[in-house]
Amino acid sequence: MNGEEFDQLVSFFDSMARTSWLTSIHNRLKEQSGSWKGAQVLDIGCGTGRLLLKGVEEAEHLTGVDLSSEMIKASKQNFFLHNRANKSSFLLADAYDLPFKDASFDVSLSTCVMFLLPEPEIGLKEMVRVTKTGGTITMLNPSVNMNQQNAFMYSKEHDIKGFEQTALLKWSNVSTRRHRYSKEQLTDILKGLGASSVSHEEVLGGLAMITTAVI
Repeated sequence: MNGEEFDQLVSFFDSMARTSWLTSIHNRLKEQSGSWKGAQVLDIGCGTGRLLLKGVEEAEHLTGVDLSSEMIKASKQNFFLHNRANKSSFLLADAYDLPFKDASFDVSLSTCVMFLLPEPEIGLKEMVRVTKTGGTITMLNPSVNMNQQNAFMYSKEHDIKGFEQTALLKWSNVSTRRHRYSKEQLTDILKGLGASSVSHEEVLGGLAMITTAVI
């Protein structure tokens, strides 16, 4: 993977982050990650920074990393427009080799990213490494049930139309070509990396899941 393949997709991903279905998931994911009050928060694969903006008034500092330089530019712009640039840092970085010391963050997040990696376990290991003991990592990933047919049926059942449907179907299509884990598989991986507890919450009717681990 390289960032250039995502550079031309900034507008698409920013619009996807504002769909009703992904906005709802982001809100739930933030709740599941615990309090951000006074916290150092990291988003791996931050896209255009929309998820981090949800906690900008609570967190001590928000850090986003992405493989795409254009996504980083868009994140900086979004925080500038919200007059919160002083509370944020956005860096071009690889999820396999995060440029942070061990135990740097209270909350580490990753949405729609880890499943894309050729070797997700390497990214998960890094995510655990940079999270403080007692801190949380929270992720959104497609489940083993995610595929284009099931996503299409879900969109029909919930009256998801237009771009919102297109974005969901594109995510489902990519998912079938990458990694999809069961709850048990993710639990085993995360506990093997040192997580003390792992929980999962199904979203999108079981097509995806929010996973939260305490380190």
